[in-house]
Amino acid sequence: MDTRIAIVVGAGGGLGAATAHALHTAGLTVVAVDRNETGLQALPPGIHFEVADGTDPNAAGPLVKRIAAEVGPPDILINTIGAFELGDSLSVTPEKLNELMEVNLGAALWLTQAVVPYMEQKGSGVVVHITARPGLEPTAGYAAYGVAKAALVHLVRTLDLELRPRGIRVNAIAPQIIATQKNKALFPPEMLATAVEPEAIADVIAFLVSDGAGPISGAVLPTYGGLGQ
Repeated sequence: MDTRIAIVVGAGGGLGAATAHALHTAGLTVVAVDRNETGLQALPPGIHFEVADGTDPNAAGPLVKRIAAEVGPPDILINTIGAFELGDSLSVTPEKLNELMEVNLGAALWLTQAVVPYMEQKGSGVVVHITARPGLEPTAGYAAYGVAKAALVHLVRTLDLELRPRGIRVNAIAPQIIATQKNKALFPPEMLATAVEPEAIADVIAFLVSDGAGPISGAVLPTYGGLGQ
């Protein structure tokens, strides 16, 4: 039995729920976090959950402190929350850019800051964030979203340099389109033809937090499915 404690933020959504389930099945102690209490209550029995807004910079520290006191200090952080918006560069508004940066970049930074003291005390830890293909490759029509996800890629690589000497691995997953219910309602069928199921990406995340992935840190793993170039 794996006794490590994993915090999965965004576990009320498709990828977060699949990840929480995969880690729970692997024997980890999982604490699922989301502001959507209904989604958390749908998770399998045995998964702890906390109702909280992972994008709130003032909530991350108290949230992790509460989890450490009630369940135990975290060994793993999986951050699956994100915000998506279509639009080209000339249509981006200040409000939308701020929102996408706060959710896609800010939350990753605040949550990482909150868990690192506990991991550093243990001398080990794993952090996984979710970026996206437009964050690695410029994509027309995804301007603000792509910039926010690109900033997350840079953050992950910076965190790797800073935290790897402390025994903490930081990696990211870069999907193209995930076949969640939300995305199925958003994208046309032809774009969803080779979308990747959330359970498949959750399996990649489960590998990244395993001992078998010990040498991997600072990586951004593409999970594009069969969409080609």
